Amino acid sequence: MKSSLRLTLALFALITAGCGQKGDLSTAVATTAPQAGTRTVEITAGDNMKFSLSTIEAKPGEEIKVILTNIGTQPKEVMGHNWILLKGGVDAAGYSAAAILAKDTDYFPADRAGDVLAHIPLQGPRKSGEITFKAPMQPGEYLFLCSFPAHFQVGMKGVLVVK
Repeated sequence: MKSSLRLTLALFALITAGCGQKGDLSTAVATTAPQAGTRTVEITAGDNMKFSLSTIEAKPGEEIKVILTNIGTQPKEVMGHNWILLKGGVDAAGYSAAAILAKDTDYFPADRAGDVLAHIPLQGPRKSGEITFKAPMQPGEYLFLCSFPAHFQVGMKGVLVVK
């Protein structure tokens, strides 16, 4: 029931996010004003291999809860999605290349865990995962990506902008 409600809310957010905006939903920016406590950012990903958000803005040290919902229909083994936030300065292409070899750990390479600030494990169709973390204290841009094979390469990525 909870995941059904989350999926319904995620779909509603996806549909209403485009209202009044021109262009692709993947260029939308999460700019919900920070409130006391944790701020929730909902991201969807589907069979088109794109995140619904490509930019998330945060203040240094802000607590953020990211909820990733796979709205696709294809099996996890074919079209699973995860969300991995990398530390500043990490080579995303190199991380993605290492992830391709980590099928047994759902494309999360254990030997590269030190490069990661936060991550949501691989989600199959109609499944959601979440992570709560504090934005880095250092202002800058921190790349996030899906490490399922070829997803990063076709553009399944975004940036957390800390300012």
